[in-house]
Amino acid sequence: MLINGSEQALRAVYTADECFTFTANELLGDKVSFFVARKDGEAMGCVALVNEAAYGEVKRLYVADNARGLGLAKILMKHLETQARAQGLKSVKLETGEKLAAAVTLYKSLGYTVCGKFGPYEDDPVSLFMEKAL
Repeated sequence: MLINGSEQALRAVYTADECFTFTANELLGDKVSFFVARKDGEAMGCVALVNEAAYGEVKRLYVADNARGLGLAKILMKHLETQARAQGLKSVKLETGEKLAAAVTLYKSLGYTVCGKFGPYEDDPVSLFMEKAL
């Protein structure tokens, strides 16, 4: 449900070629930690931390429509950062886009700043790369 919701939200503003998300199968990888926020037992939001050894990467931050405004995205990101520190990571990076204005605002409020491309990403006019030292 959450992964499908995340995919639908991205596809509402980006083409398939502009989306750089992890599939559900990729989220099962050994270097991936996947976190779910629940309310009354119902999954309301999620985020994944990919341990790239030199840094952690944020993937699939998503909060269901009926849970927006509860602060779950901020809680999920704080938990991700705590887990990244526990894994010995010195920074967290992410790829997003200006069309996801609420996400960009959230990341900036949490101390993320714009950085250059990283990892396997290519320069793409729709991509915005951000990072935060832990």
